[in-house]
Amino acid sequence: MSRTNTSKELTGEEISGTKTGLVSELGTLLKSNIRQYAMYITLVAIFIIFDILTNGIFLSSRNISNLILQTGYVAVLAIGMTMILVIRHIDLSVGFIAGFTGAVSALLMKNWGINEWVAILIVLCIGLAIGLYQGSLVAYVKVPAFVVTLAGMFIFRGMLLLVTQKTGSIIVDRKINNGYYSIANGFIPDKILSVPFGLKVHIMTVIVGLVAICLVIFLQMKARRNKRKYDFTVSSTPIFISGLILISIIIMAVVFLLSTYNGLPWTAVIVGVVLFIFNFILNKTALGRYIYGIGGNPEASELSGVNVKQVTMFVFASMSTLAALAGVMYTSRIGTAGPSAGVGFELDAIASAFIGGCAVTGGVGKVTNTIIGALVIMSLTSGFLLMGVDVAYQYIAKGIIFIIAVAFDVVTRRKRA
Repeated sequence: MSRTNTSKELTGEEISGTKTGLVSELGTLLKSNIRQYAMYITLVAIFIIFDILTNGIFLSSRNISNLILQTGYVAVLAIGMTMILVIRHIDLSVGFIAGFTGAVSALLMKNWGINEWVAILIVLCIGLAIGLYQGSLVAYVKVPAFVVTLAGMFIFRGMLLLVTQKTGSIIVDRKINNGYYSIANGFIPDKILSVPFGLKVHIMTVIVGLVAICLVIFLQMKARRNKRKYDFTVSSTPIFISGLILISIIIMAVVFLLSTYNGLPWTAVIVGVVLFIFNFILNKTALGRYIYGIGGNPEASELSGVNVKQVTMFVFASMSTLAALAGVMYTSRIGTAGPSAGVGFELDAIASAFIGGCAVTGGVGKVTNTIIGALVIMSLTSGFLLMGVDVAYQYIAKGIIFIIAVAFDVVTRRKRA
């Protein structure tokens, strides 16, 4: 007897195109995945609109490179926030945890003369300790996460002010701590090659792009084979191949733009590694299944033998550790740690996760989609800055897109129910 797919949310590969042809299949595919495709459509629309309004500056190689550098710390925070939201909690403290730990790293290097890599390791451990502290209050003491992390927001904002109150800001010396500075401003070692039309490209960046395409194709084909193995329906071959071609074109377009500027930023490498680790945890391990299970029904998960408390501790510890990493990336990016660092970071992370498809009811969310949400948020900031639009309108635009994304999610899930 063949197995049947009982999931309420069908993916694009679970729709057969053998019944009514490719056009009908495309329509069904779009309808079944409208929530996921909406964010991609939104991102493309933002890119096109801002590129037109800025006379081609927005999609220039320089601005795309800067956009990636600016998005890095938000993307790292949003990955952790996705897991928090999946298990039906929230973390309001991550912004000032990032600001505080970033300031501590700068202080350790400047005032104590500690090696930059040791300083980074220390603040990551501080982030881990903070996460264990907050996670234990949520998991074992049963204090609501909203209360715990709201208190954390006040606590770490105060600690940030204490750390920076003597100087007002702590400047990272680029000459002494060049490795630290390069985290969010540097690019991978590369060689430049002259190509036709007077262009010069960074060879290693192009190679990384080609490797990424091969990896995507391999993983997609593997997933397709696994679904066929268990008798799940998949998209028709033309649709599947067309999707792979489209993804490959997008990757190479971005890679080509980066290769004609300064190459691949270290920020992109860091985000890529973090994304790979947590995507693997969520999709390929028992721990990941427990996280989604707790988000779907925590009581049923506990009755099934899942240690909900330990999983909750892991998620909060991961979140605060990633917040510390984001703090290092942000401090590296601007070259200084100030008393205002971290303001609004948690809002960008939460908005990115929801725009990326996290459900307000928990149990649903992908870290890969969250990266798209982060790009949507930071693209708005970048585009408005290029146009010289007042920051007030930036917040209004972010709020509008945020509420539309959440409302759209609620409506579409209600219709499926």
